[in-house]
Amino acid sequence: MQDGRFPVELISSVPVVAAPEEIDITNAPGLRSALLAAAADGPGTLVADLTRTRFCDSSGLHALLGAHKRAQAEGGELRLVIPDAAVLRVFALTGIDRMIPNFTTLDEALAHTAPSGSNGRLRLNDGVQAARRTKRARQRGTAPADPAETRTDRHATRLPSPSPDNRAGTIEPPHSS
Repeated sequence: MQDGRFPVELISSVPVVAAPEEIDITNAPGLRSALLAAAADGPGTLVADLTRTRFCDSSGLHALLGAHKRAQAEGGELRLVIPDAAVLRVFALTGIDRMIPNFTTLDEALAHTAPSGSNGRLRLNDGVQAARRTKRARQRGTAPADPAETRTDRHATRLPSPSPDNRAGTIEPPHSS
């Protein structure tokens, strides 16, 4: 069943669900339903195309995470297309950009997919693998000083690193002399 608000197109046997301009509490459940319905044809890769999306709130993030978890549980994979920097920033701030593979164009997302998934086996995305390597290195006391050195997620678009004066974008009290 295809919802007219969330068009689904098969491209190279991969279902691609077009997300709306704004994903919020009013339409997030419908988007999740459309993603689950598109994935119901069998395990494999599914793409959520957020090319038109300019706003995504926490309910939208929750819907996409739910679809991602369901796809993984069934031996499939969800990929996101997020060309808008403001939308990608929301995913980066919440860490979801490291959980769900994301690309800046639909062509890139499709180039990294196979209709049947990863040869029938789930593969951890590179961000998860890098986090595990960093955790092991910290336990051994050999972790790099800069966490950015461990980033190997080739699928995610990078945002500028915080400046040395303001490492995490937080407000720090002024230094007294």
